[in-house]
Amino acid sequence: VTLAFLRKKPVYNRSTTTTANMNSGTGIQELMAAETRASQIVAEARIARGDRMKQAQVDADELIAAYRLEQQEAFDKKAATDGGEGSSTSAKLQAETNKDIQDMQAQFQSNAQKAVDVLLSKCCEVSLEVPSARVRSTQKLYG
Repeated sequence: VTLAFLRKKPVYNRSTTTTANMNSGTGIQELMAAETRASQIVAEARIARGDRMKQAQVDADELIAAYRLEQQEAFDKKAATDGGEGSSTSAKLQAETNKDIQDMQAQFQSNAQKAVDVLLSKCCEVSLEVPSARVRSTQKLYG
């Protein structure tokens, strides 16, 4: 393998460098146009990314809805197969709940007067003595 092409030195032509200097104004314009195109490409890419994200969200929502429906059907099927047993469990739970409610109402009735007495005693035990720290701070403020 020969590396002759690496040994060659570039030849500069004065006429091309002068032309390059004269065309620097058009080079700047070309750079500005390229920058504008690049910013348009970036904007389009952002819009496309947003569209892809929206589509992914829609797809995910569809998958979630399908999974939810599948799980609901499995639950309904299991509830239907355990139907006789479930109704007795439900009645038992309802009876326990009613008993707990009655117990709480009985406790409320027995303790209601005690609660009223405690509240009234606290309302009537108002101390009219002004703390000495409050007196000193008021004296400092109003001299």
